[in-house]
Amino acid sequence: MTAYQQEHSGIQTDVLVIGSGIAGAVTALRLADSGIKVTIATRANRPEESNTYYAQGGIVYTAQEDSRELLADDIIRAGAGYSNPRAVGILAEEGPRLAREILMDKVKVPFDRAENDELSLVREGGHSINRIAHATDATGRAIEISLMNYLGHHPNVTFLTGHTAVDLLTPAHHSTNRLNVYAPISCAGAYLLDQESGKVVRCLARKTVLATGGLGQIYLRTTNPVGSRGDGLSMAYRAGARVVNCEFVQFHPTTFYQPNAPSFLISEAVRGAGARLVDAEGRPFMDKYAPQWKDLAPRDVVSRSIHQEMLSKDVTNVYLDLRSYLSREKIGELFPSIREQCLLYGVDIATDLVPVVPAAHYFCGGVWVDEWGRSSVSSLYAVGEVACTGLHGANRLASTSLLEGLVWGVRAAEDVERSIGDAADPGTYDIPLWEDTGTINADPALISQDMSVLKHIMWNYVGLVRTTRRLGRAIRELRHLESEIESFYRAVRLTDDLIGLRNAVRAGLIVALSAWENKNSVGCHYRV
Repeated sequence: MTAYQQEHSGIQTDVLVIGSGIAGAVTALRLADSGIKVTIATRANRPEESNTYYAQGGIVYTAQEDSRELLADDIIRAGAGYSNPRAVGILAEEGPRLAREILMDKVKVPFDRAENDELSLVREGGHSINRIAHATDATGRAIEISLMNYLGHHPNVTFLTGHTAVDLLTPAHHSTNRLNVYAPISCAGAYLLDQESGKVVRCLARKTVLATGGLGQIYLRTTNPVGSRGDGLSMAYRAGARVVNCEFVQFHPTTFYQPNAPSFLISEAVRGAGARLVDAEGRPFMDKYAPQWKDLAPRDVVSRSIHQEMLSKDVTNVYLDLRSYLSREKIGELFPSIREQCLLYGVDIATDLVPVVPAAHYFCGGVWVDEWGRSSVSSLYAVGEVACTGLHGANRLASTSLLEGLVWGVRAAEDVERSIGDAADPGTYDIPLWEDTGTINADPALISQDMSVLKHIMWNYVGLVRTTRRLGRAIRELRHLESEIESFYRAVRLTDDLIGLRNAVRAGLIVALSAWENKNSVGCHYRV
């Protein structure tokens, strides 16, 4: 289809997948292999750019001494009893097999292996045994590149890079036939902004799969890449989808800290290999907060322990000590990427203490889905971090997220295969092409300022430790900010940053309101 045809007639596809991380890519892979035409839309200019690409630690697999029951127990313990037992059982039963069939056998991810050619398995926080498969300290990158290499040449896959989803198409909201308002809410695709041309394209699809990742960028400090603004959560919410568990935002205990430096992740695998959290004098402190697990306690426990340590000593950060517990050779072998990143800011993890603080890392809530990835909106699926299967409960167990994306990517694809023949032709819904109402260009300075205000509100009032007073103030300020942003949004021409700002403030409100409603401290939702 030429650019002219696309602009004037839109796009029509069997399945639209929004997002290209492991969850979206695996969904597309299974559908494309079954003969279904798939269009993958991503706001990034490179299809591999995603949350998955930046995942360091690894993916849950299985060990000789492992069992479904043992893995399930670890997930439920980390999730503070909030985990959906059905979702836990599905992951524990199907996860290792699918990791082997798809990641190892089909797309040939180069996981690290021991001298006997067996997988090199490590342990991370909250796990009872060594069961984490990894590719040095860049596991997500290895997985993502392998998936993109497979999909890049697939005849049934079309990539739309540099295309930002504006809103989901729901006949009840968008159809020119007003009688469609009486039908149950369903999804028929999405409006997509072509960043290069500035035009919004209508993409009609029989089935739509949200795989947009998380929302870490609504916080001042996060491990997430720039696109993690809550786009999928906010679009689904506006479409009428049910969202759940949105107060549960997991903060990773160890992200690099230096003024004016990015908050990049220092993988939990560093502590799994033996490194300790210490104060400025090099004294380990996790023994007094979590004597059973010490440095490998669940992430919510470690993050709050660091927070308490910083408050009690009035310091800006704590440290990770690798040099006292790991040899220089081992550090270079296991963590080359982390060492390279830290060296850019004058810290050698082999010889120096590494300054760290907690940062927003993973969204445990999201768009409610069932065991097949189906949302409460007909023909709309959600997979990966944007979805809430209930697996993670109140706090995610380390390295389960990549596996969840894999498992529910496969399950969503299987359900689409079964049901796509019964789906209505979206062309019958009378959904119009996009009408651009913006008359002036968006001022990037205003967008940047509003985003900064949002990040500070979320960090200070809806962060690691929450209070009733802080949450109340956050909700008031976010409501006012959203009102201003909506007026701005309707008056100017669309850009990716403006779409992201609109989605981010709505995502912030969803999180703040959920935190307000849950009066109990549980998992990574901690109220004082």
